[in-house]
Amino acid sequence: MKKIKIGIVEDERMVMDSLKFYLERQEDMEIVNAAHTVEDFIQQQQQQQHNGKIPDLILLDIGLPQGMSGLEGIRYLQEALPKAEIVMYTASDDSEKIFKALCAGAVAYISKETSLMKVKEALLDVYRGGAFMSPFIARKIIKHFRPQEKQNEGPLTPRQQQIVEALIEGLSYKQVADRLLITVDTVRDHIKKIYRALHINSRSELLAKRVKNEI
Repeated sequence: MKKIKIGIVEDERMVMDSLKFYLERQEDMEIVNAAHTVEDFIQQQQQQQHNGKIPDLILLDIGLPQGMSGLEGIRYLQEALPKAEIVMYTASDDSEKIFKALCAGAVAYISKETSLMKVKEALLDVYRGGAFMSPFIARKIIKHFRPQEKQNEGPLTPRQQQIVEALIEGLSYKQVADRLLITVDTVRDHIKKIYRALHINSRSELLAKRVKNEI
């Protein structure tokens, strides 16, 4: 069985130990690097770059008290490990930090209040191409940026608006299909039309447009 390789950057020792204890006992996951700062994580990664221990996913806290913040560290982690997906794991519910992290390249945002079982499910979803956000954070984003009066005006149909909302919540194509009672192929077809109508090419660009209140 191919194991998902996980990296962790977390300053709180109890949180780090809890994550490592749980995730290391999962048959489909392996902790390959763990550090309390972004700088130490990158240094450790450079020291083991030839042993194949390259993370597929990196759990990253935003509020790191030493060295650069998690928000600042996203760019450096992406430069050092361009194939690794960045998953924010934090107690912060600051809207500005959330949006900046996602726009900087993070693909998921998990609250530290999330159970370890749900953390594992989120990591699996991200590994398979999803973009998980804890429900509380997803609702916070949608509530803050949902157009109030002109929601049904513009280039998208009501159905396409529903799909946009689901994608921003972090649902996979299959989850969108299940929610709307349509096929995955229909979801894909709608997404192609959405991207064409909005002149974009990716989910991150879609999120950026929502952050700017352009859809």
